[in-house]
Amino acid sequence: MTTFAELGLSPKLLKALEKTNLKEPTPIQAQSIPHIMKGRDLMGLAQTGTGKTAAFGLPLLHRILDIGHPPAPRTVRALILAPTRELVTQIHDNLTVFTKGTPAKVIMVVGGASLNRQAMNLARGADVLVATPGRLIDLLERGDVDLQATGYLVLDEADHMLDMGFIHALRRIAKHIPVKRQTLLFSATMPKDIEEIADTYLRDPIRVQVAPPGKPIEKIVQGVHFIPNGDKARLLEEYLKKHPGEQALVFGRTKHGSEKLAKLLATWGFKVGSIHGNKSQNQRDRTLTEFRNGELDVLVATDVAARGIDIPGVRHVYNHDLPNVPENYVHRIGRTARAGAEGTAVAFCAPAEMDELRAIEKVMKKPIPVIGGAPWSAEMVAAAPKPGQNRGQRPAGGRPGQPKAQGQAQKSFVPRGDGGKPQAKPQGAKPARPMGGGQSPSRGTGPKPARPQQNRRPG
Repeated sequence: MTTFAELGLSPKLLKALEKTNLKEPTPIQAQSIPHIMKGRDLMGLAQTGTGKTAAFGLPLLHRILDIGHPPAPRTVRALILAPTRELVTQIHDNLTVFTKGTPAKVIMVVGGASLNRQAMNLARGADVLVATPGRLIDLLERGDVDLQATGYLVLDEADHMLDMGFIHALRRIAKHIPVKRQTLLFSATMPKDIEEIADTYLRDPIRVQVAPPGKPIEKIVQGVHFIPNGDKARLLEEYLKKHPGEQALVFGRTKHGSEKLAKLLATWGFKVGSIHGNKSQNQRDRTLTEFRNGELDVLVATDVAARGIDIPGVRHVYNHDLPNVPENYVHRIGRTARAGAEGTAVAFCAPAEMDELRAIEKVMKKPIPVIGGAPWSAEMVAAAPKPGQNRGQRPAGGRPGQPKAQGQAQKSFVPRGDGGKPQAKPQGAKPARPMGGGQSPSRGTGPKPARPQQNRRPG
């Protein structure tokens, strides 16, 4: 059995580890730490929840503590880039625990917080800076931070960084960092674009892989429920009521749809919060703290919460909307069954989401068990509008988003905000906007067909 002491970590770090729940290295830590301590570039492939933060954080801190003197003003010794504020916060908090009792200084910068305050924090330099790419560029352009002495670069959740369009930001940031540095890249999946980034920014890297990409945690009980898009909210209510007092994380596709769903659940009596890209950092932090402390039973979120959030109390994950990127399904359901606990993950699948479901099952390399409804027929799938298609056109058989089922057209219902029964939509009214970021009414005079919403970048 390998121990942290056997890995050769600094006694100061070992003392800090004694006060944490980390008793022995996880596979990604045991395999990565020795190579990083030797100064090698490394490409780590491991699913979420495997301990990647300690895998790169501990050896970097070990090397930084050997320097023996504080950083110069506005300089940064080690830079860690992560795609979301929540992930940056988690990395910062973990490293702060590891550095307790040491002179190492860890600073975080994210969007949605005071730029001037972050600049003041960087004025005396940082041993480790954890940042989102956009906010770091803001500080670089203002001259508030200098990366010319940065000897370590970490790209965490690199695949998600690509999904969110940060490749151009990465190129801009890399120009400020010395070519002679140690670079570490960690990712849950390894698409072709990640291979190209590794070839560009890493030198002769060691490759460490501890789990096949896309493999979910074995203790998660999964299921898919086939349900029309407009009925998803009521089905979610039924599932939540089956497990009173147990925390649930609900994923939506868009910021607007997630916020609307959270407000609807609140009117139905649930203690619910939401996090997405339209929330300020303070709002997101406060909501996560309330959820972590058990003050909220339900958290509705976009994919900003799919990675980097470790809340052991989450017992259920509901995919109210299936993700556009199939690998994100694995990260979403990985928010449950943490720390050895059991968990369930239920996916709601509307006719227009059959392609997403097939893509997810391809990544998983096995079908998800059906626990409700029946797979949609090819006719209903063909009639359902896909994002970016059928704009302003009516598919054969009925209104957009409401294909005929078993020879009868479905009625359109508008959920009431007071928790009562849905009301039938009166004739001549504007088309209803389904929950979860489905279609939105077209602008203009007179009733027009519903227009499907285009894919958006996650929260």
